[in-house]
Amino acid sequence: MRTLGLVLLGATLVTAAHGQELDWKQVDDVLGRTATVIQDVHRYGFPRTDLNVTLDGVTIKPAFALGGWVAFKPMGNQAMVMGDLVLTENEVNPVMARVLADGMEVTAVHNHLLRASPATFYMHIGGHGDPVKMALTIRDALVLSKTPGVVIPATTGAPAALDLDTAKLDEAIGVKGRATGGVYQFGVPRADVISDSGMAVPAALGSAHAINFQPTGNGKAAITGDFIALAKEVNPLIGTLRSNGIEVTAIHNHMLMDEPRTFFIHFWANDNAVQLASGLRAALEKTNVPPKAK
Repeated sequence: MRTLGLVLLGATLVTAAHGQELDWKQVDDVLGRTATVIQDVHRYGFPRTDLNVTLDGVTIKPAFALGGWVAFKPMGNQAMVMGDLVLTENEVNPVMARVLADGMEVTAVHNHLLRASPATFYMHIGGHGDPVKMALTIRDALVLSKTPGVVIPATTGAPAALDLDTAKLDEAIGVKGRATGGVYQFGVPRADVISDSGMAVPAALGSAHAINFQPTGNGKAAITGDFIALAKEVNPLIGTLRSNGIEVTAIHNHMLMDEPRTFFIHFWANDNAVQLASGLRAALEKTNVPPKAK
């Protein structure tokens, strides 16, 4: 969700497109990067590559716990947007003021981790309207932070191998993960539908469990991410995490008008990666997820 040193684009850029002819190239141009498109959701990443954050001796990779994002879902000739901006303490109020000034919503501000240095905060935002106008608001808000605006070019050749047995992690979690930025990531969808303001929220917009593994050597990994849980699932889930040696670091909301009501549970540990994966799967089983693939 980060800041871009872009020149303010002219008013012609803010012309609304119609129906399915929304001009996503205009949104790309405003945000200074190309979206990843998942079904009809256009998702933009804003990793905080400028920050050097450490926790319990582990240097946090941007893809592990510093990856801001915003995602747009078309709604006729408009769009719904949700996002999670990664900010330092002194960036929170300037960014919040800019988001609110243009009529967008701030739905949560919270931590993900404990003991991290420097401390980072995560601001959830939402809105509905012209996607180009909302992109301008997001960009101008991020300009008030130090979020890098230049996309780091993809490296050529095969990605570096992770020091993890990813096949065993896939087996333990029950879905296939993906490697990105030196981190192994899982997205595990719920089996039910979460809606916000009456509209279904797809997994790409933030309704899936997110689990990240960052190798720390000798078969170990740091883990973080968040579970999305219903009220009745919260305490069984956090009890399962803690009984498996996984620290619960935050419990909070991301949305304001969600149905059913959801809570996001963040976690941390640094231990044997496969053992931690088994503990995470046990926690997943406390929520409404599809059966583990055989």
